[in-house]
Amino acid sequence: MIRFFGLRLAASALTLAVVLQPTGAHARPVATAAPVMQMAHISIEAVGKGSPVVFIPGLSMPRENWRSEAERLKARHRVYLVQINGFGGSAPGDNLKPGMLDGVVADLHAFVAKEKITPAIVGHSLGGTLALMWAKAHPEDVRKALIVDALPWVGLIMAPPTATPAMIAPQAQAMRDAMAAHYGKPADLAAAKATMARLALKPASQEQGAQWSLTADPRVTAEAFYEDLMLDLRPDMANIATPLTLIYPTGEAGSGKTMADGLYQGAYAKAPQVTYVPVADSAHFVMLDQPAAFDAALDAFLAG
Repeated sequence: MIRFFGLRLAASALTLAVVLQPTGAHARPVATAAPVMQMAHISIEAVGKGSPVVFIPGLSMPRENWRSEAERLKARHRVYLVQINGFGGSAPGDNLKPGMLDGVVADLHAFVAKEKITPAIVGHSLGGTLALMWAKAHPEDVRKALIVDALPWVGLIMAPPTATPAMIAPQAQAMRDAMAAHYGKPADLAAAKATMARLALKPASQEQGAQWSLTADPRVTAEAFYEDLMLDLRPDMANIATPLTLIYPTGEAGSGKTMADGLYQGAYAKAPQVTYVPVADSAHFVMLDQPAAFDAALDAFLAG
């Protein structure tokens, strides 16, 4: 049972993956005018000049999820917008086989090595998980990381703290297979909007997220979801020395702040350097629900 559902927050990966029914047949690539570097598991668009910042979107989301931030920051930052192959109407590349998330991290590592940069990282949901994976595997790559509503183990939203990935593996496999089976079937915008109503509080946020989700290849969503659910970073948190900032939602008018504090701060308690930023009147898509509060937190993170 999802212990925290009243906040509509981290049902995120699970609800988004299970309920939405995007289709590769109807997906439309999101246009971009900037040059894009294509890799096996991701593509990266770069805009602006200045200190480097890498943005990683969440499950089923295109790089456009971060477009407004890129436009706002490009006068003073070199902004790198990551997109997982198979999302945003793009071809899946190497993301239809196991090892997808490790492949994304390997591509990110190769990219910053090639560019000779040590960027700040901003990741939402699955993007936050990838930021933690990257900081664990290659701490020399990541100057600091802003994690937006992601947990060291996403299974905490559907299982007790004593649970392990092995305990829920059969259910996770069944959900993965059910998601992937939607490939090629008609898109269901109504279902997408119903799902986003659980993940964002504002009607405009719900509409935007639903439209974006329908550009994802469900086979890639399925594999990413499954690997995320099988990944437990809780034992590694004490060894992730990268400075972390954690933004998390506390529901309508902050009504669930006490529960949110307990869940998120408990999950990250062993990390050596964490700054906690709760955001009231928001759900999982914090940056869409409360853009001004998010911008303020992002600016403080980048300036710190």
